[in-house]
Amino acid sequence: MIRPSLRAAVTAVLAAALCAALAPVPATAAPASEPASVPASVSTAAEALWIDAGTVVWKVAAASGSRQELEYGDGRLRLAPGRLTDAQRARFPHLGEYPAFTVDPRDRPRARTALRGQVTAAQRAADGTLLAATGVQIQGVLDDLYSARAAKASLGPVFTGGRPTLSVWAPTARTVSLELGAGADARTVPMRRDDASGVWSVRGPASWAGEPYRYAVTVWAPAAGRTVTNKVTDPYSTALTTDSARSLVVDLADPRLAPAGWSTLRKPKTVPLRDAQIQELHVRDFSVADPTARHPGGYLAFTDTGSAGMRHLRALAAAGTSYVHLLPVFDIGTIPEKKSEQAVPGCDLSVYAPDSAEQQACVARTAARDAYNWGYDPLHHTVPEGSYASDPEGTRRTVEFRRMVQSLNASGLRTVMDVVYNHTVASGQDEKSVLDRIVPGYYQRLLADGTVATSTCCANTAPENAMMGKLVVDSVVTWARQYKVDGFRFDLMGHHPKANILAVRKALDALTPAKDGVDGKAIVLYGEGWNFGEIADDARFVQATQRNMAGTGVATFSDRARDAVRGGGPFDADPGVQGFASGLYTDPNSSSANGSREEQRARLLHSQDLVKVGLSGSLAGYAFTDTSGRRVTGAEVDYNGAPAGYAAVPGDALAYADAHDNESLYDALAFKLPPATPAADRARMQVVALATAALSQGPALSQAGTDLLRSKSLDRNSYDSGDWFNAIHWDCRGGNGFGRGLPPAADNADKWPYARPLLADPALRPGCSEIDGTSAAYRDLLRIRTTEPVFSLASTSAVQSALSFPLSGPDETPGVVTMRLGDLVVVFNATPWTRSQRVAELAGRPYALHRVQAGGADRTVRSAAYERATGTFTVPARTVAVFDAGAGGDTSAGAGAGQ
Repeated sequence: MIRPSLRAAVTAVLAAALCAALAPVPATAAPASEPASVPASVSTAAEALWIDAGTVVWKVAAASGSRQELEYGDGRLRLAPGRLTDAQRARFPHLGEYPAFTVDPRDRPRARTALRGQVTAAQRAADGTLLAATGVQIQGVLDDLYSARAAKASLGPVFTGGRPTLSVWAPTARTVSLELGAGADARTVPMRRDDASGVWSVRGPASWAGEPYRYAVTVWAPAAGRTVTNKVTDPYSTALTTDSARSLVVDLADPRLAPAGWSTLRKPKTVPLRDAQIQELHVRDFSVADPTARHPGGYLAFTDTGSAGMRHLRALAAAGTSYVHLLPVFDIGTIPEKKSEQAVPGCDLSVYAPDSAEQQACVARTAARDAYNWGYDPLHHTVPEGSYASDPEGTRRTVEFRRMVQSLNASGLRTVMDVVYNHTVASGQDEKSVLDRIVPGYYQRLLADGTVATSTCCANTAPENAMMGKLVVDSVVTWARQYKVDGFRFDLMGHHPKANILAVRKALDALTPAKDGVDGKAIVLYGEGWNFGEIADDARFVQATQRNMAGTGVATFSDRARDAVRGGGPFDADPGVQGFASGLYTDPNSSSANGSREEQRARLLHSQDLVKVGLSGSLAGYAFTDTSGRRVTGAEVDYNGAPAGYAAVPGDALAYADAHDNESLYDALAFKLPPATPAADRARMQVVALATAALSQGPALSQAGTDLLRSKSLDRNSYDSGDWFNAIHWDCRGGNGFGRGLPPAADNADKWPYARPLLADPALRPGCSEIDGTSAAYRDLLRIRTTEPVFSLASTSAVQSALSFPLSGPDETPGVVTMRLGDLVVVFNATPWTRSQRVAELAGRPYALHRVQAGGADRTVRSAAYERATGTFTVPARTVAVFDAGAGGDTSAGAGAGQ
């Protein structure tokens, strides 16, 4: 078995730390409608699992003369020793070693009744003495009894003939009623239970449209230890009042919610996933510091077509960017939605020194109450976040979200949503727990003792359970149909079953323009396929991880080349560990973590092999000669004990050099390049790093602003660091964000000794020539990537035929990767020196610098040259040059004659 990668192992550590920072304080439970029936002496853990109507799994030793049973209210279900079937072991692989018990067939008809209250697994002596007892996990039996019908139910508000029906799945509830209206106008409406599905529903008159509502659910709540009546919003809400206090009875098909032209919206040309060039963007970051935006910080900023931000996005679109990936824009549980209630730092942050701790301290004092969060805190999965709307009350957020999509589409950009179904902002009886207060113990993933797993951050969900899996599919389909979203990025997708993500893909593929107004097959899917936590290595189900998703048409982020390019890993104690694009061996810094010169050289050459695998699209089966001279496949190249290549076809792996997580690319290079590196050279290394992703087979993603040398003042985890550290500065005269103070102590204090001298050094703050030059050079690379068909190969065999690394082997130049791709030759020179690469078999062929670069913005790359007689490509320091054999008969490229 391949051991999990170091990256995945450290991700688990980060998730645990982040969870501690984000976990909300449990709220007081609602008043009990009846006392708890479990004796005070009995553990409140839930170590027994009722996996289907006839089977209970419980680690209890069956003593002679004892009996085991499930006890509920005044009744009991008798248990007899049994064993798991092969099918049950396959369904619950993590329970394979547990003792199993069979529910007496005579008692099984009472299972539905038992589940509507407290259920305890008990072992009693012949005289009735209680020997052992524990709570019972009920997810499996609920799926067995109810999911066949419930999975077909239409939940939430559904309008037919102008009249709404409200439906909620609550099979364990004693009663469910609808609380319609709010305050003094609220009234209670009874709901009817369907015993076969566990769905409660009520149909109302057309006058209910627009009314606020929530459900009153009377249910046994293990977290409270008693039966409670929870007042809860609808998990399938389509609209909300301010701060998610109530759901709204809203029909998203109502023409009044459609901006002008919505029904005839024309999408930009379809771009298949393997060709996607993606800008990852946070709604607030985009415009909050843009003085040219009329709607700073909100959805409507994307309709400000004359703003600096929108002009930049259009320039990227013209160069080949095809998608804007929006960080979470569903209803977020950690941002006050009313602008009047959003705290702001009470300091003039601009007066402090660039290496001061004052900025971060001031930001931290209001962070929990300000308008900023990345948004990985889902409260309602299928309603737009209210803080980005001009008014969070009512349906304005729906209209403005649609206007944002319209404007991005009109600018030539498709829209991807970052979706987070793997955890909720809270669980149990917390006031921000929606799912768990309706069906306690079902939607969250439970550990062996019945506690909620928190490996993802906060409370994990369990999409392996039928109705949580259904919620994922139904929610994604709603965003696609009703908001015309063009793609979805799944946060921590490895915590989903592969089957769940494939069910999403199948549901989207069924959407057609004629029936649904969208072409579902054109919608792209990708996600984080990390492998860690309680489900690691397929412990509970086949996960949607990097390896498992290969060949499915759903891409996963590839960390292999990212780490090779940047150097080290995201959680190194010393951030100065170097890589291919940060000076390893060729321009060493003073970090002892880089090792001896011999070790540096060996690491650099291995990093170059990882870069080559990345350029192939992270293909497992792509064969090439590595730097040691061995013929290897991508799967045989090591990445921290895992195979570097895992993709089956181009498009399975998504390449990137930076994203919202961890330091921005500029900040990573600030830590890693020697401190005396000139600003112009830092900018050139930024382009080299970006090129390794942009010029790879398959899709590539870049964090918005990275082409502008975006900095977050060395913040490695800016999820709650506010506008000061996160805002994008589109105008180079405003700087790039570097030197805005030491980053927040919570996640960065251990790096402050490294950060202080860098932030204090004015030479590390780039000027307009570096910022604008980097962006222009990146756009040139995008033009080449998106106009040359050889970057868009559809199969491993096509890549094998077209792609080679002709100088790979023991004599390979450290710091230089030479790639031949069809009629193109690309030289990635990450060294501080001009390098010549002689490819003897190409002698006599008429290469010239690619026309885009020959007439492009980067004057340095124009001096790249080719000598036809010897097949020698000469490339300036810290430069990526693309040569084209189909460009004509020139024997030279650049400003001078061939050498």
